[in-house]
Amino acid sequence: MSVIKHKGTDRAIREIDVKLVRWPADERKREQFRNLGIPVLLVVEAGCQPPICADAREDWIRAPVSRGDLEARIATLRAKAWAGRLPEIDPVGVIRYNGRSCSVSPTEADLLHCLVRDFGEVVARSTLLDCLPERPARCQRNALDLHIMRIRRRIGIMGLVIRTVWGQGYLLEVAK
Repeated sequence: MSVIKHKGTDRAIREIDVKLVRWPADERKREQFRNLGIPVLLVVEAGCQPPICADAREDWIRAPVSRGDLEARIATLRAKAWAGRLPEIDPVGVIRYNGRSCSVSPTEADLLHCLVRDFGEVVARSTLLDCLPERPARCQRNALDLHIMRIRRRIGIMGLVIRTVWGQGYLLEVAK
């Protein structure tokens, strides 16, 4: 899977709430946050064994901790949590999101790469037209509309939608 830098992600990543939980004193809170999918940084008390963190939304640090180390761990957890919220497209044209997947054509995969790269942002029609194979200019507009219609049908089951932003382009986002 390729890693893509997304526009607007810095702000979105900073908005992800990471909970600090004392370990082992607040083990119940750890389980509650895990069940809710909330990232957790466990602060291991002196003399206690650190837990095994198999979940990517969880990490631990031993107290006392410097402010810089604490901020770095929180930033890492936020980035991991954000990465899990983005759709992924593999090289063979399978899009995955929210535990579900579906296959798309090579051209639709190219269009989805453009939309995923700017997830949650408007992608201009001209940018998406550049993703289409060489065709006569008058056919491109209809071809793009047809591909977007097909993609919309396929990704709906994953909780994703493509919205039309009139006069500007398209927006891939989570269905509300």
